[in-house]
Amino acid sequence: MSGSYAAFNSGDMDTLTQIIDESCTWHTPGKSPIAGDYEGREATFGHFGRYGGETHGTFRANVLHVMESEDGCVVGVQRSTGERNGNRLDVLCCIVFDIKNGKLMDGREHIYDLYAWDTFWA
Repeated sequence: MSGSYAAFNSGDMDTLTQIIDESCTWHTPGKSPIAGDYEGREATFGHFGRYGGETHGTFRANVLHVMESEDGCVVGVQRSTGERNGNRLDVLCCIVFDIKNGKLMDGREHIYDLYAWDTFWA
């Protein structure tokens, strides 16, 4: 799983394409312009691109812990950091990943300080 984080942080689209299913869904909470539900790998990649694009490449998801169950549920705890419009982001996040046959089918972000997250992306 840490390899997935490395691929995300480096923009390694080949690796991400291999591990994210075409029909995956992604869910980002909150009321900011990036909040919402994203259907399909291309929409998810577009969403990920906003993290990097709107922070001029400073956004990082630094994995702290990974827990895995036998039913394909993986939980990653990360510290999300970045800079945007003179503001600094530094929040903890938990992502629940649904994995089937080695592919990411669904990702659901849970931001510990949703107010700080929304303020950063507003």
